[in-house]
Amino acid sequence: MFDRMTLQVLANHARAAAENMAHTLHRTAHSAFVKETEDFTVMLLNRKGETFAVPMELGATWYPGLNCGRAIAMIDDYRPGDVGFTNDPYSSFVATHAPDTHLWKPVFHEGEIIAWTGGHIHNTDMGGAVPASLSRALTEIHQEGIRFPPMKLVREGVLDDTIMRIMTTNVRKPDLNVGDIKALIGALNTGERKILAMVEKFGRDIFLDGVEALLDHAEAQARAVLRSMPDGRWEFADYADEDSVEANPCRLKLTLTIRGDEAVLDFTGSDPQLASSLNVPSGGDPRHTILLVGVYYVLRTLDPKILLNTGLTRPFTCITPEGSVLNPVHPAAVGMRSLTCARLRSVVFGAFCQVVPERLPAAPAGNNCIVNVMTTDERTSRTVIAAVNPVVGGGGAMPHRDGTNGSGADAAYLKNTPIEITETETPVEFVRYGLARDSGGAGRWRGGLATEMAFRVFAPDSRITARNRDRSVFRPWGTLGGCAAGLSDMVVNPGTPEARRLGNIDTAVLQPGDVLEIRSAGGGGRGDPLEREPWRVARDVERGYVSAEAARRDYGVILRDGVPDEVATAAERAIRPKPAGFFHFGPERSGYEAQWTPAAYDRLMGILFSLPIHWRFFTKTEIFRRMKGRAGAEGVEAAFAEVCRRFPTLPAPRPALRDAAE
Repeated sequence: MFDRMTLQVLANHARAAAENMAHTLHRTAHSAFVKETEDFTVMLLNRKGETFAVPMELGATWYPGLNCGRAIAMIDDYRPGDVGFTNDPYSSFVATHAPDTHLWKPVFHEGEIIAWTGGHIHNTDMGGAVPASLSRALTEIHQEGIRFPPMKLVREGVLDDTIMRIMTTNVRKPDLNVGDIKALIGALNTGERKILAMVEKFGRDIFLDGVEALLDHAEAQARAVLRSMPDGRWEFADYADEDSVEANPCRLKLTLTIRGDEAVLDFTGSDPQLASSLNVPSGGDPRHTILLVGVYYVLRTLDPKILLNTGLTRPFTCITPEGSVLNPVHPAAVGMRSLTCARLRSVVFGAFCQVVPERLPAAPAGNNCIVNVMTTDERTSRTVIAAVNPVVGGGGAMPHRDGTNGSGADAAYLKNTPIEITETETPVEFVRYGLARDSGGAGRWRGGLATEMAFRVFAPDSRITARNRDRSVFRPWGTLGGCAAGLSDMVVNPGTPEARRLGNIDTAVLQPGDVLEIRSAGGGGRGDPLEREPWRVARDVERGYVSAEAARRDYGVILRDGVPDEVATAAERAIRPKPAGFFHFGPERSGYEAQWTPAAYDRLMGILFSLPIHWRFFTKTEIFRRMKGRAGAEGVEAAFAEVCRRFPTLPAPRPALRDAAE
């Protein structure tokens, strides 16, 4: 049994070791996406492959609960100096799309493995059908680039040149891949040295027992947070704008049940797996870290001192039916799973907001658009492929302050690359990069503003991928009287006769002189906008966050030469109705759910999940095509009856539906 002081000292040493690993990787990586955007992770793992320490200053924040045990077990006979790796989402469900290359290294002490160091980098490109390997339009995993099941990349300190030749032959920018992988290996070596230093300082047994105690302590902290919440059952659903090129919405549904110090997250009722790359490969693991990212944010918000490690996952059980968008079966495409994961976090936040509304914020933007450019550098005639900048939206309004501008809470780990660096490394010219006025949801506390970015290309057939494009249809929601935020958008040549609005399309081909403008969504507002102090609204107008028109329309504030007219404002606010309802979703979702009521969607899911997996998405699409002029569960029944008549090979429906089809 460890006393609190000794355990905290060990936790500090472990975190410092992880921070050192992160700095090693950050300083030696080759691609802008790793060294600037910081889409990477590093961690320390116990003997079973469970994460017990992660950095807090650098890198992505998805993986504090990562368990590498299944991947580790797929390799036999580890020796000192070995490094295992994988990027295959289906081999062990550690990597969750092909660009994420995960590595791990055993740490030996006196001939025995006492721990592991691990981490991942997001490779700029892994080959496949499109530059950067990722597009919503892809339909099977084989289109998303070369994949490696768990195997040894380094054998007793020697890099396997055969594996590296296979990789570099199949990717578009091999130097970036090789450089980033070697940087991560260096980080693993740094972690190995730090672990052995801890063993020398604390002793082998104290170190091993202490690692397990850190996991137990994080579990106890998570359980304490759950005990501070009321017992009960809450439901919430949210939508990704488009499930594929068919452009029908994709619903994620959560039923959250809290009993004492345990919680069940049941995602039954979410869409079936999609014929696009938005699927999330969890393997049905009830504590898969990718399902629980939103939970980590909730726990950290409610207890800022909580330890981030795999112990946090123990009080939670996730239910994801096989063949659903959150538990697809091979060979479903998964490359754009980060878009669905953003919506997954929104669903988790929405459920917990109802449990402790006084302690949690409104919805963040939930669309971290990552832009890659493949073009020709006219100065050198070389092909360039690079990440330009993440376009991250606003944070949701907090219980005590406005949402963070341009940094959408759960996606804030994606750092912006300085424009000067991007323009030096990539032949593009930035036209605009800043905050979008009137994009934050109105409220007593305003939602964070969206980010706007526009750049010009100079070479013919410059190919753009802008993955995670979402929230151009369904807004980030407001709470407790606050309003939903502004929508995202993407336009080619804005403000010209040749302007083309692309919506959620995530690939585009630009010609010399073309400008691409991308705007994220804002964050949702919290609390009645009519209760926001007029001086705050006036300050927002002065700073360019809110227009004078929106000040009056959304907040009831009348400005005279930039100064609130107190009398006119009070009169204006007196005639405004008070907002109703816990959530405000905006007119788009309200209009959609007038047709697709919760009962209609539940009926649709009942039909689809009674069918074989390979029929589900097809049948969903066909039912959607036949819902024009129909609504509710009865409309779904009638549409399905038409589908049955049109496609007689559809597996036999349930008896009631068979009668309707006849």
